[in-house]
Amino acid sequence: MKNAKYGSSLTDAQWEYLKPMLPQPAKPGRPPTDLRQVIDGIFYVVKGGIPWRYLPAGFPPWQTVYGIFRRWKRTNLWAALNDALRILIRKAQGKRGQPTAAILDSQSVKSAGHGGEVGYDAGKRIKGRKRHSLVDTLGLVLGVAVTPASTTERDGAKSVLLRVLAWFTWLRRLWVDGGYTGAEFASWVKTHRPKLNVEVVKRSDDVRGFKVLPRRWVVERTFGWLLHHRRLVRDYETTITSAEAFV
Repeated sequence: MKNAKYGSSLTDAQWEYLKPMLPQPAKPGRPPTDLRQVIDGIFYVVKGGIPWRYLPAGFPPWQTVYGIFRRWKRTNLWAALNDALRILIRKAQGKRGQPTAAILDSQSVKSAGHGGEVGYDAGKRIKGRKRHSLVDTLGLVLGVAVTPASTTERDGAKSVLLRVLAWFTWLRRLWVDGGYTGAEFASWVKTHRPKLNVEVVKRSDDVRGFKVLPRRWVVERTFGWLLHHRRLVRDYETTITSAEAFV
């Protein structure tokens, strides 16, 4: 059971790729915890949607796995790993490490009665939280801000953009949907990044049923990727920081 492999486990190649990016254990003291087993345990929780306490015995103790998840959340290591891997993937696809265009949208998900801060999205009729996500043209996450579902698209967009605009200095075009329409939001973006143009991709009133919309399908696909993991189908996290870390 110790070496059991699950569909969510890292392959040997993935582990060798990721290992140099992780914190090195301190030499003194007790033998270090196997970080590969820890990451496999975290991925198992994300994929299976189980509580931490239900982690199978083949992994390190759940307290250890959760403790490292929480520590890396507090030190922003999850975000740093996401940034490093995204840059490598972009370069492998023949793109610059820094994107020049991005797509912004939100996803409302029901809360699971965890006691954390939630709200009601009247448009989607969902009580829970809203994930405001900025992705590049490959659908890779540039930034995310989780808020109560009652937060408007424009306010949530400002939250995520304030976090990341300082890092993505080459951004020149931002595609959004009709929920971000309005001179106030476009003016706010220009105030914080004069060279960044907001382009609203609207759905035609003449079209009925499902239709793939230019550029917007990229972020919708990213939301679909998230929902392949049961921990993200609902919002189970008491804290906003944990909800963002899981994304």
